[in-house]
Amino acid sequence: MRQIRAFLYVARAGSFTRAAERAHMTQAGLSILVRELERQLGARLFDRTTRAVQLTDAGRRFALVAESVLQQLDDATAEVDALGRSARQQLRIAATPLVSSHLLPQLLSKFRTDHPDVRIQLLDSDLPGVQDMVESGEADLGLGFFFKVGTGLVRRHVADFVLMKVSPAPAQPKGLGRAGWASLSGRPLITLPSDNPIQRAIDTHMHKIGVAADHDASLAVSFLATQISMVEAGFGHAVMPTFAVAACKRHHVRIDTLVNPQVKLGFYRVSRRGAAETEAMKAFDAAIAQHLPSMSV
Repeated sequence: MRQIRAFLYVARAGSFTRAAERAHMTQAGLSILVRELERQLGARLFDRTTRAVQLTDAGRRFALVAESVLQQLDDATAEVDALGRSARQQLRIAATPLVSSHLLPQLLSKFRTDHPDVRIQLLDSDLPGVQDMVESGEADLGLGFFFKVGTGLVRRHVADFVLMKVSPAPAQPKGLGRAGWASLSGRPLITLPSDNPIQRAIDTHMHKIGVAADHDASLAVSFLATQISMVEAGFGHAVMPTFAVAACKRHHVRIDTLVNPQVKLGFYRVSRRGAAETEAMKAFDAAIAQHLPSMSV
């Protein structure tokens, strides 16, 4: 590229001196580039005299091709640069339904206020679907619980959310209280499906500490929002991570952190191994670090 540009500067100017001025380089440096090009092509491109520099037949033929090729390269460079800027200003986030509906809207609202130039796309799917989208490059990053570390993914721990108890109440909650796991013993529970990773973690812990709910009166529903509404309607209690605090505060329920022991669920961010971290991704990571801790209290 440098040799072709040097050749065209001389061809257009008809002088090494004037060409060097236009190229903002020394005449000696320009002459070296042209000689290198002539050596590689195996042909003399200029007839040099003390009064003028003129293209040879080979030089005229090469100039036609060089002008066209250089213009195509410049156009392609501009297009690639535009694509790069577009990619840097786009953020495609894949997340599980619970995270997409109850955690990310608040977080993305704050992020959009601080970064209005970033175009956000939210892709909700089940856990395997989130992983597939990130591995295939359809999503820039994925968020959720219990990601397995695959060869094509890089997993990073983002935060921990503790489990809380949601109970019927006459008014909306003002904050988190505390309750023991034993308070769930013999009570009807509104749960997620048994194959849901969060529900599996809850069931495993309750079995481990010997707390059994009233299984005959318990109900399984597909969505966290349904859990909260069913609790509000008096059908039972629910156990869920504290990332649902904001959703619970819109209902007449009581929320208590479950203690003795306190159980934490790891929240993770995954990205494609080897993929470059865009400025939008880095900015979103900073937003997570800033806003996530305040979203479960």
